[in-house]
Amino acid sequence: MASKKNRVFAAIDVGSYEICMKIFELSAKWGMKEIDCLRHRVELGTQTYKTGKIDGGSVEELIKVLKDFSQVMSAYKVDDYVAYGTSAIREMKNSRILLNQIQVKTGIEIQQLSNAEQRFLDYKSVAAKMGDFLEDMETDTAIIDIGGGSIQISLFENNTLVTTQNLKLGVLRIWESLKMLNAKSSAFEELIGELCITHLNVFQRLYLKEKLIPNLIIVDDYLSPVIKKELKVNKNHITSEEFSEFLKVLRNMPIREMAKKYHIGEDQAILLYICAMLVHNIEGIMQSKSLYTPGVTLTDGIAYEYAEKERYIKPAHDFEQDIIVSAKNISKRYMGSRKRAETLEQISLTIFDSMKKQHGLGKRERLLLQIASILHDCGKYISLIDLAECSYHIIKSTEMIGLSELEREIVANVVKYNHSDFPYYEGIRNDLGISEEAYLTIAKLTAILRVANGLDRSHRQKFKNIKAVVKDNDLIITTVNAVDTTLERGLFKERAAFFEEVFSMKPVIRLKQKE
Repeated sequence: MASKKNRVFAAIDVGSYEICMKIFELSAKWGMKEIDCLRHRVELGTQTYKTGKIDGGSVEELIKVLKDFSQVMSAYKVDDYVAYGTSAIREMKNSRILLNQIQVKTGIEIQQLSNAEQRFLDYKSVAAKMGDFLEDMETDTAIIDIGGGSIQISLFENNTLVTTQNLKLGVLRIWESLKMLNAKSSAFEELIGELCITHLNVFQRLYLKEKLIPNLIIVDDYLSPVIKKELKVNKNHITSEEFSEFLKVLRNMPIREMAKKYHIGEDQAILLYICAMLVHNIEGIMQSKSLYTPGVTLTDGIAYEYAEKERYIKPAHDFEQDIIVSAKNISKRYMGSRKRAETLEQISLTIFDSMKKQHGLGKRERLLLQIASILHDCGKYISLIDLAECSYHIIKSTEMIGLSELEREIVANVVKYNHSDFPYYEGIRNDLGISEEAYLTIAKLTAILRVANGLDRSHRQKFKNIKAVVKDNDLIITTVNAVDTTLERGLFKERAAFFEEVFSMKPVIRLKQKE
């Protein structure tokens, strides 16, 4: 690893309020080192949240900025880059047209980031900056990720993600609401509180109840930079008392004076104030004692994920496990069977691992199969008869941190077709709206899950500690068993037929009796 060549990497964030690019040098020796940061204010969100589009002038400005970024990347001899568009891009009616224009005119390809993916990257950005990340997460902690269009609240207990929820309480969205109400500045605090209270009270009833959260980690572009600079925070921590004193200063300061004091524009000063009031409301509900403002941005998370993928750094936390925990919490919410899910996980992943050469899928698809196993019966909460369709809609409608829209679509379809007839691509390609590659992934994962499901038809976990091996043209599934498996073996042929069609390979059960 030490001999790995250093690499110059650019991370680009096309956000709701500004466009940001950070240049990093990646090294196997020292990890990530930021060498430059460029920011340009373009209020895409203000227009998008109103009309669903941005005007021609903003498009021209956006393209000009990205052309400048491209020249900077050339000057730094950037080896690779990743560019993402967030909520303002997501909510555009014509996002595909705009992104194509940008690529043609600037050469920069911007990928549309789902909210779950964006918050996952922000979460990684916190880990990138916090040396004591794991230690802090051992105490009940909430990461409050504040954007222009929405906020994400992620709760952690004992270094484990409990829940993550998105609320449409972004600072730009709140500001647009205040302007629509023609509110006077003297009424801002009360109105922001009222805008927040419904969402936050629902969150409290569902996920907090009487529970208190001592630590808040704030990820934002508005409040954190000012706190870091103004309070000269030691290790970026401030107490709730220090934050209260800071709020007193903001409350008694006109916007113009605030902008002058903190060396920001007046519009940005308003967003700073809104963000501070938003954090104040969250802090009040959670009764937090400490605030941590690491001063990270999405670009830090983009770089962290890239460096992790290219093995320049070792992860500070098992982020994949957080995705799995998120799926398990969803299953729990819909009264899923934990024991059966664990059985299906064990069987399906064992089969997957034994067939690497046959299915040609990777680590990420393995994760999707695991999630599908966990959520296999979530639709039963709504309907026992229409299990397939209900499961599909639950998974499609429920955000899972770290998964893209396409990945969630794949999981939803795998669960659906585990319970219903599998359609052929020619008949549904227009309805599904996915590529042939994604369709084939769904087919392969469904075939594996169906076999796993067939081995537990009685829901009594008779097949435990199975082994699977490919031999000739058969998948040999072996288990040591001392119970009657007549039901499973009798109905297995039905489940195995689709597997054989997909892989041209027959699954065969072999039982070894306990000696």
